[in-house]
Amino acid sequence: MQIWVDADACPKVVKEVLFRAATRTGIKLTLVANHYIPVPSAANIRSMQVEAGFDVADDEIVKRSEAGDLVISADIPLAAELIEKKVQVLNPRGELYTEATIKARLNIRDFMDTMRASGIQTGGPAPLSQTERREFANQLDRILAKAKI
Repeated sequence: MQIWVDADACPKVVKEVLFRAATRTGIKLTLVANHYIPVPSAANIRSMQVEAGFDVADDEIVKRSEAGDLVISADIPLAAELIEKKVQVLNPRGELYTEATIKARLNIRDFMDTMRASGIQTGGPAPLSQTERREFANQLDRILAKAKI
C-alpha cells in the first residue's frame, strides 16, 4: 500500500497528520501537486510536482496508483475513477468514499455544478472542523491498521 495525496487543495493540517502517520509507519507517502510542496526529510515521503493544468495532478495519481493504495482527495470525479481501480479514497474530512456511496456523491456534485452554472451562489465548503480533523485521523488509522502497516 502507498498513500497518494491530491495535494493542491489538501489542508495543511491533513498533510501534517499524513506526515506523522508516514513517519510512524514507514508507509510511502507521495504528495502530487502542480506547485512545489515542502515535505519532511524522510526516505518514504516525497513531493511530486506536475505541470500546471486542469486535472494534471489527478491524471498522474490515476496513472500511478494501484489497487489497494490509498488516495487522499476531496475531488469526487477523481474518487469515482480511482474506486473503479480498487483504490481506496479518503477525503480530508474523514469520509471514505466507496462503491456504495460514490454515485450519490457524484449526483450531488453535478447538481451543485448545475446550480452554480445557472447563477445560484452555493458557497464553498466550510473550514475543517476539529471533529472532521479527528475523524480524518481516526479513519486513516483504521485503514492503516487494517492494512497492517
